[in-house]
Amino acid sequence: MTIGTHGFVGARLTEARQAFGLTKVALAEMVNVSPVAITQYENGPQSPRADVMDRLCDKLGFPRSFFLNRPAQDEDSPLFWRSNASATKVARERCYPRLRWLKEITTYQKEFLEFPKLDLPRFHIPDDFKSLTFSEIDHLAQECRDWWNFGVGPIPDLLLEMENSGIVTARINVAADSLDAFSQWSYTYETPFVILGRDKASAVRSRFDAAHELFHLLLHRKVDRRRVKSTSDWKLLEGQAHRFAAAFLLPAKSFVDELWAPTLDGMLSRKERWKVSVAMMIVRCEHLGIISADQTKRLWINYNRRGWRGEEPLDNILKFEEPRLLRRGFEALVDENVRSKGQIIDDLCLPAREIEKLSSLPAGYLSGSEAEVKAFPKLKSAESAARLESANVVSLWDRKKLT
Repeated sequence: MTIGTHGFVGARLTEARQAFGLTKVALAEMVNVSPVAITQYENGPQSPRADVMDRLCDKLGFPRSFFLNRPAQDEDSPLFWRSNASATKVARERCYPRLRWLKEITTYQKEFLEFPKLDLPRFHIPDDFKSLTFSEIDHLAQECRDWWNFGVGPIPDLLLEMENSGIVTARINVAADSLDAFSQWSYTYETPFVILGRDKASAVRSRFDAAHELFHLLLHRKVDRRRVKSTSDWKLLEGQAHRFAAAFLLPAKSFVDELWAPTLDGMLSRKERWKVSVAMMIVRCEHLGIISADQTKRLWINYNRRGWRGEEPLDNILKFEEPRLLRRGFEALVDENVRSKGQIIDDLCLPAREIEKLSSLPAGYLSGSEAEVKAFPKLKSAESAARLESANVVSLWDRKKLT
């Protein structure tokens, strides 16, 4: 009788395999077993022998404990991908496990830390998203700006404000041109999540993605997930989020007042200040009716002639907005001697590299000594700290001080 690995969780092997974009055949070749064996490991009834288990851990770079712990729970709330194309199916499969790991990291930190309270604009969510008009969406965008007191100027740091309001954000390499970002409002974990592509072309495009996903979280979180999978409904959902992002990042009056001419050069002169692409400015100008259909067409022709379709001027200069929440959480746990770096890795049962990437930590922060990062923690009150067994519990997040 062949003895397998006691407590082995097949779903974890599926996660690890998909996270690297591996087929069952490819993984089977890597660890010298049959594809049928991989299927049986993932779905039952078999589990890997000790020698196969060692090879799986070695080839995939995951600790043994990872395969012995249940993954984060799947849920019914809709998951919004920036692409429904079949070509990005493998990319979505590679990204989805990392959303689960992000939930595990967040849940882990919440055992020790007080996160920002969920404090987002409260809108009446229509029963049918199809009833939303573009005019209503423009109004909602202005309401959001008013909620966060952004005034009439550019938003200083959108990711920072989202995190201060209770949204957990992360950046990962998605390795797919048509998959820029994805998001989910998790009712199971009582947290909204946004994951942005780290390998995208520009900071302005990524900033637009963040605003786009924000709309999904605010207005689309109750949409039936089956409708999200419908091509026609998905296109409408995406169009609404596009409209919101443009209006949210470029408020009508102040943007038009600053735009000295609705030309490519005029728009380029405003790019660094507003941190949006020229392409988005063209779309916004069309929305606002300050350029005609013929003018829009000519702008796009000249835009392509200048070779801006792949990369616009300033794209290589403007800096990406970076997530801070989880990075500072781990810094606080370490600096306050609540948990050591080794304990964090052992507790989470995830590879250090994945924890570092999902938490925007410097490479080697958990597994090496080359990175030294300062945190800005504040001790939690003694009354609430006494409710936990941990020796130290810290609160990082003062909305007025987090920068």
